[in-house]
Amino acid sequence: MTFCFTRVRGFPKLWKNNSHRILGPGQSYLLLFLKDCGISYQTKWFTLQVVSPQSNKPVNLPIAKASSLRKVEGYNSKQNSSGSHYFAAGSAQKRSQRNPPSKDHVLPSVKKKTLKVFKTIQVPLKPLDSKGWDKLKEDFTGRATFESCIISEMARCGSSLDVAKSLLAWVAAKNNGIVSYDLLVRYLYLCVFHKQTSEVIDVYEIMKSRYKCLETEASTLLIQGLSCSDRWRDTLLLLEDIKKVRVPSKRNYNDCIHGALIHQDSNLAWDLYQELISHDIIPKLETLKTFFDFAKDIKDEQYSNKLLDILLYLRNNQLYPGESFAHSIKTWFESLPGEQWKGQFTTVHKSGQCLGCGKAIESIHLSPEEYEYLKEKVLRDVIDGGDQYRKTTPEELKRFKNFVNFCPPFDIVIDGLNVAKMFPQIRDSELLLEVVSQLAKQNLRLLVLGRKHMLRWKKQEIEMVQKLARCFFTDNISEDDPFLLYATLHSGNQCKFITHDLLRDHKACLPDARSQRLFFKWQQGHQLAITKVVRGARLTFQPSLNHDTVVQTTGDSWHIPYDEDPVKRSSFEVPTKWLCLHRKT
Repeated sequence: MTFCFTRVRGFPKLWKNNSHRILGPGQSYLLLFLKDCGISYQTKWFTLQVVSPQSNKPVNLPIAKASSLRKVEGYNSKQNSSGSHYFAAGSAQKRSQRNPPSKDHVLPSVKKKTLKVFKTIQVPLKPLDSKGWDKLKEDFTGRATFESCIISEMARCGSSLDVAKSLLAWVAAKNNGIVSYDLLVRYLYLCVFHKQTSEVIDVYEIMKSRYKCLETEASTLLIQGLSCSDRWRDTLLLLEDIKKVRVPSKRNYNDCIHGALIHQDSNLAWDLYQELISHDIIPKLETLKTFFDFAKDIKDEQYSNKLLDILLYLRNNQLYPGESFAHSIKTWFESLPGEQWKGQFTTVHKSGQCLGCGKAIESIHLSPEEYEYLKEKVLRDVIDGGDQYRKTTPEELKRFKNFVNFCPPFDIVIDGLNVAKMFPQIRDSELLLEVVSQLAKQNLRLLVLGRKHMLRWKKQEIEMVQKLARCFFTDNISEDDPFLLYATLHSGNQCKFITHDLLRDHKACLPDARSQRLFFKWQQGHQLAITKVVRGARLTFQPSLNHDTVVQTTGDSWHIPYDEDPVKRSSFEVPTKWLCLHRKT
């Protein structure tokens, strides 16, 4: 006998023989499905995986030398029309498009025989009867069970609920009215995907009655599906269940906060937000945007102060709202009664002046106190306490420190191997000599860091580099970056460095958010990027930032950098667009 579900409320009869089932380790297969369907974005279901004694006082350069440094930092707009600095949003993508990887650096293709091929199941476009599902199963040749594969494919392509219901009816008819937990959760995903709230509630009732506990992934789906319904307070119960197993995810909190705000419980939403950040979890920007969207209907000073706290949270964690979020912030400010805020979307001049209101944006340069704090952190946590000994030795690092301490402060530290490889069309030693020669003409104290194998490059050119600059060559297995950081920071706040390396691993070694933020701020103001080398001519550098890219306020103004659509910003880049807010006078 064949039957189809017209509503999921008919499901309880499928469980008559499993009145007290408790989930066991056998349901781990569910996790793979849910990851493919959006519960976790890190793994796909069918993913193939291959298994010093020197004084700390600031050093003042002579006026002529400081002028030379400004020339080095200078920017020739005629030669580089892009006008964007090295860390500007979208710069990495543009560089990759201009400089595609050479054939020598393309990874070899994986042999076909090492790939595991999975046959794609054709999902029916309309509900099938029992004979139709029988025929489809007969044609199935996959290794996994047919039922799991077909409903996973349904979830992947967003199949209609009617088709999924006919599958579950067929499974129930073949198994004495029983549908497995895995299939039910997959069906739940489709209900949430299609925003069929009544169906989500039906499945929720079935699960509550049949299982003493649910897996975290199932609870996550239910929280998402129930948050906008009249049963939204049940999401708080599900959240408590997740807490018994692990710290809930930002997605879990986002859905609960969203449900609370939709139903006008702003105090609960704020408590959930505070709970979220107390776990050192960065909330979804979508969550923070929801608070501003909700504020359009609230005229409450306490709530307004909470929104200002959110803006300061963005600043302290160097977070950037998207364009839609920026519009929500602008709308809220302009809706404040009696305060006469005016917002505009603008940019900041390379001098650091807002082109909207004319005010100066905070400087990128560290204060003496900030510099000493960062220097101490880097020397202790990255140089002395990091993992550099995996690629060097204590003896070599000690030899280098003695070398730097003996030398006068440097103006520019050069990652020699990195610079030599910047332009493949020019021979390594020739390129390095060209860069060093042009910088040496400006009376700058230079340090070139390299590896011993570089001494085997063209002898005449390497000897000329050694005459024009101080050089230190490490063992071939040593990592350059810790040496570069030590020499640059030890030389003082005026010292710059040249490398295309982004130093992200070393930033990650720093123990707290403040030191990481100061490191990135220092890096943006001190890292020089060569964009063009012409033999015997002036080097072309991309401009370095003069202003800091963080949310900031003076009380009567706010400046908020935001991500412009559809610019793709890498994690080490900063936005170039700003929301300028100021009170009308």
